[in-house]
Amino acid sequence: MKNKSLVSINDYTKEEQLRVLELAREFEKNPVQTILQDYVVASLFFEPSTRTRLSFESAVNRLGGKVIGFSEASNTSVKKGESLRDTILTIANYSDLIVMRNPIEGSARFASEISPVPIINAGDGANQHPTQTLLDLYSILKTQGTLDNLHVAFVGDLKYGRTVHSLVIALCNFNTTFHLVSPLELKLPSSVKMHIKEKNLTYHQYTDMEEVIPNADVFYMTRIQRERFSDPLEYERIKNSYNLHHDMILNTKDNFKVLHPLPRVNEIDINVDSSPKAYYFEQALNGVYVRQALMALILGLLQ
Repeated sequence: MKNKSLVSINDYTKEEQLRVLELAREFEKNPVQTILQDYVVASLFFEPSTRTRLSFESAVNRLGGKVIGFSEASNTSVKKGESLRDTILTIANYSDLIVMRNPIEGSARFASEISPVPIINAGDGANQHPTQTLLDLYSILKTQGTLDNLHVAFVGDLKYGRTVHSLVIALCNFNTTFHLVSPLELKLPSSVKMHIKEKNLTYHQYTDMEEVIPNADVFYMTRIQRERFSDPLEYERIKNSYNLHHDMILNTKDNFKVLHPLPRVNEIDINVDSSPKAYYFEQALNGVYVRQALMALILGLLQ
């Protein structure tokens, strides 16, 4: 995995993904080290981010590395018209690894093809978010004790939700049964469902969230993303499609866990937070360990 960019979750084999999770468990036991003390990681966020950007930076800092970069493009030469190509080629001179989020689908792949240093895709538009997928897999493994033969429900924006797209593809390696809950306008794209079909796995589609809850092991909620809608009226019409509250999960399976890539808006009531079945804040913390593992492997510091 040394010097191997991560743009799509498909860039890494099942075995490589499991290696990241295995190593993340070791970093969780000992997250403060100095293995990155001679390395500089560039954090290039052309689109707003809280958890992804800060968990990457936390991961680097806890390992003794240094972070350079920006949190919005308006503070950079992009505002002056600099191309993505020139930005990447320039920043690569200053760093050993680039973590990039960009609202344009395909931008991370383009960057990986021209960059002399590895690229980690921290989200490219509505396309993919592979490091979120790895931390989601780690969270599922920790809470379920396995990744195999689970019933996983995805709820909310399945059309534009890049976290959903990447995680569905990854879970196709583990004999998952998929339960897809969304408004008709936000159904999972056929291009993603094709991965399920190619593995001869089962998926069910719903518009009613409560129909799915009793059968789910993992309940993966997502917000309806205002920023992906060109028509604000359409967003207003469907933004409140789902709201999970505490009473709805009282009689779920013992192993039932609610995950969410965050940020949430109103799709999970705060009264769910106190339930032992809520796991989304622990899920966010898991991102630090997974990203530590990933960077250590890409930089060739561990095998």
